[in-house]
Amino acid sequence: MITKLNELYGRQINLSEIDTALLTDPRLKHRPAIKRGHNQIECQRCGLKTSIQRAQLPNDQFYCPECINLGRMVSNCELGFVDEPNDFSPLEQPLTWTGQLTADQLACSNSIIDHFKKRQPHLLWAVTGAGKTEMLFPGIEWALQNNLRVAIASPRVDVCIELFPRIQAAFSHTPMILLHGRQTEKYQYSQLTICTTHQLLRFYRAFDILIIDEVDSFPYAQDEGLHYAAMNATKKSGTQLYLTATPSEDLLRRVNNHQLSISYLPLRFHRHLLPQIKLHFAPFWRNKLAKHKLPNRLIQMVRDKVAKQQRFLLFVPHVRDLKPISEIVAMRLDQHVKLMTVHSEDEHRLEKVAAMRAGELDFLVTTTILERGVTFPGIDVIVLGADEEIFSTAALVQIAGRVGRKQDRPFGDVDFVIHSNAKNVAGAIGQIAHMNRLGAVKIKNG
Repeated sequence: MITKLNELYGRQINLSEIDTALLTDPRLKHRPAIKRGHNQIECQRCGLKTSIQRAQLPNDQFYCPECINLGRMVSNCELGFVDEPNDFSPLEQPLTWTGQLTADQLACSNSIIDHFKKRQPHLLWAVTGAGKTEMLFPGIEWALQNNLRVAIASPRVDVCIELFPRIQAAFSHTPMILLHGRQTEKYQYSQLTICTTHQLLRFYRAFDILIIDEVDSFPYAQDEGLHYAAMNATKKSGTQLYLTATPSEDLLRRVNNHQLSISYLPLRFHRHLLPQIKLHFAPFWRNKLAKHKLPNRLIQMVRDKVAKQQRFLLFVPHVRDLKPISEIVAMRLDQHVKLMTVHSEDEHRLEKVAAMRAGELDFLVTTTILERGVTFPGIDVIVLGADEEIFSTAALVQIAGRVGRKQDRPFGDVDFVIHSNAKNVAGAIGQIAHMNRLGAVKIKNG
């Protein structure tokens, strides 16, 4: 239940969830929850349209089935909101981070500030490990100094959870909040918000600056409702910044059509090139798996890493693969080896990721849920079945990008175990080679 007016600043909340004492406040405005057309309804929270037949309720009202996980939107309900007043206490020097940007990072950072000032949408295309988060700091500082409201949104809960303490440390005097579907913390009005893109559905013309990290990632890239939510959460006078290491064709099309400006950084912050992919052919490995076996090449690879105390991630194509593969691998290792499986619907997913990050596990067997946005120091990666369709070229590039991210270990092994050659694998090898060619030029030119 909403009991404070500032909890409605730039948010859209069903009137039934707002304390009756606030309903008579003249600053509270109303919007319809559902708009009805001739043969379809349009949800005002997610923007998606649904046929009358699918949306109709027994009482002759209509509901949106698309965003029902955030609470049911019904045609006889209204959304309450209060215009964003930017009611913040100004800070002269909100940035408490004391690090230094490289010359390449600084050029991208200055471009970000310039486009924030002009309220122009912008894309930062930087390789994995380039230091995208640190490049944001000066731009966020400028926004906070100018009393603007800022949000950083990502499609992945894991990314938000990893990002939040870094932003907290960099802006230690700025009120901020972390929002995602698994938390229990009560909402508080804050100048700086870190959230999943799903949480943007709760906002309405709130943010002067909306930064969308991993903009090409599932589910945001494929979800029209989340794109609508992002636009809806941004003020009419505001703008958006997109971050990615693997831009979609749509983003690049917008760049080519001069609808979106771009900054490009093909080199990691430590100025080492991206680790290259090594291919290992294991024809018909799925036939072996059906007999509760795995290729000897894979088992030996795992054993060698464990023997060297080299921590790693083992990616598999599907959730159904996790249990049999982890069991077979575990049987071929010493009992003291610590491994776990993790996937997107795993109830203990966050705890397992935290355990891996803390060095409590030797390796994780995972699906693509850990393909991006999560950093484990000094790891290698193995991808079993990298040639299967579930692994897009972008996903494979992101997976490879988990390796060599730290200054003290800017290298590492990226091993793909495949049944046969495939376009997605060739595309990933080609993308990394292209980035490394551009990065090598930068290194050569100083």
